[in-house]
Amino acid sequence: MKTMANQGLVYDIKPRIADSAYVEAPFDEGKKMLEEAGYRIISAEENARLRIQEGKEADISKNGNWTREGFVYVPNEAYVYLTKASPIMENPSEATQAHKAGKEFYPLIEQIQRAIENSVKIPYTQKPIPTDRFGENDITLFAFGQNAQVYGDFLRNGEPQINEISVYLVDKSNVKEKAFARQLWLGFLDYRSDLSGNYGSLNCLNRVRGVPSQAAEGSAAAQKNLSCINSTEEIKLYANEDISRALNGLNLSGLESIIIQKLSQ
Repeated sequence: MKTMANQGLVYDIKPRIADSAYVEAPFDEGKKMLEEAGYRIISAEENARLRIQEGKEADISKNGNWTREGFVYVPNEAYVYLTKASPIMENPSEATQAHKAGKEFYPLIEQIQRAIENSVKIPYTQKPIPTDRFGENDITLFAFGQNAQVYGDFLRNGEPQINEISVYLVDKSNVKEKAFARQLWLGFLDYRSDLSGNYGSLNCLNRVRGVPSQAAEGSAAAQKNLSCINSTEEIKLYANEDISRALNGLNLSGLESIIIQKLSQ
């Protein structure tokens, strides 16, 4: 875990198809800082889309971060719920302070019910998910949306080649008397990746990433952009770079944003 002092928001991805910023801070402080700057915490689907946009060598791919999804652990059940209605998003300070004290965050019953209503079940026996099966797996479809397979292809092709991702959960033996929540940590890319639901470290100086508050998740323009991407690695990873290189060769640099905007219409 990082121990350096918080340096504020880092605007590492500028507007193109989408832009983003992150802050290294405890979860509640990071969420507040992002919101004060006009951002909201990123979803796993948006995170995947930005990794495709920026490439595997980009900071967003080389580092993991919290996303807005969460996990709900319910005693005496054979599975865990991955939810888009994370109770921790409603109670960031309480959850962060609970982790600081070495405790779990226990949501209200109604919060648990809302979370379960918008979730997918993950068995404790869940095996790694092959990246070439993202488009047919309930977990990756839930996490990464209708373009899940595009993200799977992105992970599988090029370097580092990632053939599967793991889902890490709290051991079932530790889910005892009361239901509790953990936030989703989307792991970095280094010949592996993961969906981590076992991190009890909201209080540490970890990355909290955001996108502009007005950005609609799964917007039509962004979905159109991904759905039109060819399945070959060269196009998916290097289309924007190729445009820039070609324009520079023609002494027409500076037109990249205009071309990309036109292509996304």
